[in-house]
Amino acid sequence: MSGHSKWASIKHKKGAADAKRGRLFTKLIKEITVAAKEGGGNSDTNPRLRTAISRANDANMPKDNIEKAIKKGTGELPGVSYESCVFEGYGPGGIAIIVEALTDNKNRSSAEIRNIFSKKGGNMAGAGSVAWIFTPKGYILIEKSQIEEDELFSLTIDAGAEDIKVGDKNYEIFCDPKDLENIKAKIKEKDIKWETAELTQVPNSTIKATGAQAKQLLSLVETLEEHDDVQKVYANFDIPDEVLEEIAQEI
Repeated sequence: MSGHSKWASIKHKKGAADAKRGRLFTKLIKEITVAAKEGGGNSDTNPRLRTAISRANDANMPKDNIEKAIKKGTGELPGVSYESCVFEGYGPGGIAIIVEALTDNKNRSSAEIRNIFSKKGGNMAGAGSVAWIFTPKGYILIEKSQIEEDELFSLTIDAGAEDIKVGDKNYEIFCDPKDLENIKAKIKEKDIKWETAELTQVPNSTIKATGAQAKQLLSLVETLEEHDDVQKVYANFDIPDEVLEEIAQEI
């Protein structure tokens, strides 16, 4: 996706600000709790939990918070019961959007997400409407200054990377979701830090968005991401870098 690395970097910086307000921690705690509930509290045998804990560590979440979230998921501590749900829809210009959420009230979340779509120039659609446009992938974003291109290729391809895109300032690594943690481990061995390392949905095709329409689309994405129940938002936009830079100044 054109602009993907820049947008991922913007979201990473936004995430640092969110962490100070506790919003990011709340989302991560939900993910850890659900991962532990569905796959058990042992991260060695639960890939989803392992990834969630890694994201929490990247956000500098206190270890005690992580342990409590796991115990709530396994039932060792009382806690709210969350369920995973996915909403699909379209943004301005027919951009396909997937919203992943964790909620204790699916009907409430559905109504609120639908309202956001409507107010921001989009519309929610039925299950399966846009999911086919995306493919699940592991994704890692690294600043180029940390490692030479040839070394990164050798290091990550051997660990399972499927594709590496070289940008002006960053490398983007794509892989099968099951290989994400292995690639991260290899990168960590070289003392290389990533800006983003996560499971994502990569669009198989994109739609260009420019001008006012692009700003309206990103406003929709931002508002969805700020909803307490929303974990991640994916969209198949192709937006010029200069528009993304303008949005970055506003975040």
